[in-house]
Amino acid sequence: MRLLQDIVKKIEAEAAAKVVLVTSSVPGVFCAGADLKERKLMSSSGVREYATSLRSTFSSFEGLPIPTIAVIEGAALGGGLELALSCDLRICGETATLGLPETGLAIIPGAGGTQRLPRVVGRSRAKELIFTGRRCNATEAVTMGLANYCVPAGEAYDKALELAREITQKGPLGIRMAKKAIDRGF
Repeated sequence: MRLLQDIVKKIEAEAAAKVVLVTSSVPGVFCAGADLKERKLMSSSGVREYATSLRSTFSSFEGLPIPTIAVIEGAALGGGLELALSCDLRICGETATLGLPETGLAIIPGAGGTQRLPRVVGRSRAKELIFTGRRCNATEAVTMGLANYCVPAGEAYDKALELAREITQKGPLGIRMAKKAIDRGF
């Protein structure tokens, strides 16, 4: 979490940055989320502190003034999906699996998923996914608006890079202002 917080600060300080791609170096996993077994061992105040830190970090990431793209190859579960939801766009390899399984452990998504998911897919669909803890594949994610693209496995990064290049051909101030207008209104 501290590394992500540091990265956000570096991106905020880098005036030349135009687009951020978030990807994993672990094959088959975008981000499997927090260790929920570890979370069960935390005190109530420890859980609150941890969840607050996660929400704050993901909100800072979401608030970056430039477009962010999640490159999802494999599992994006729990906090991993919440991280992807804090990005502006999501590109999935066809073997990607997305979900918020927390209710199966009698907890709720703790890093903003209960707010971000409905904004992306609508309240009813978000409630279904969160209440059931059901996972969806990349094709279904695109159909419901959770992901922008589903590409062959192993090609999500290339598609994200193609999209990033297209974005960087536009005026950087216009892109920053468009993101601000979409996210917060003018």
